[in-house]
Amino acid sequence: MKNEFWNNRYETNNTVYGNEPNQFFKSFIDTHKPGTILLPAEGEGRNAIYAASKGWKVDAFDFSKVAQEKALKRAEEEKVKINYQVMDIENYKASKQYDAVGLIYVHLDPVVRKKFHGEIAKSLPTAGYLIFEAFAKEQKNNTSGGPKEEALLYDAPSICSDFQQLHILFCGQKEVDLKEGDFHKGRAHVLRLIGQKI
Repeated sequence: MKNEFWNNRYETNNTVYGNEPNQFFKSFIDTHKPGTILLPAEGEGRNAIYAASKGWKVDAFDFSKVAQEKALKRAEEEKVKINYQVMDIENYKASKQYDAVGLIYVHLDPVVRKKFHGEIAKSLPTAGYLIFEAFAKEQKNNTSGGPKEEALLYDAPSICSDFQQLHILFCGQKEVDLKEGDFHKGRAHVLRLIGQKI
């Protein structure tokens, strides 16, 4: 059911979250030396393409075949290379390590989330970075995007608990004015975190 929903959303919109990278993610990419990066649930590739344009070697995945096709088509147009697979988050296993992992609006059921975040932590070597942005619990009353079920929205204690292997360099909740395509637009409550594997 979720695959049909997302495939339809990606098929019927020119872009869902726009072509520009997430601003928090962009600020990290712009201030760190390029290396290898993993981007799960990458959608139409806006963050992957930006990272690749800055010299990062990008692996990405999403369960939507339509999203993958759109991302690879745009990457070719932008003359950058990304390795983009079709895969469900529930099947992800840490088979290699990355200098950084970007989790940008990856909203999951708590049981799936904890297991997945455990695999993500294994995907980071010592000194590897996690860049995280998602909707906070307070977002449920806003109309600017994101899930409405409170269990799928996040708070700092839960996310920090998921990533106890990381030294948290920054963690903050902020009210922002989102301008990320038609589906992330308006005032929003977001949780942002940068952690480094210790």
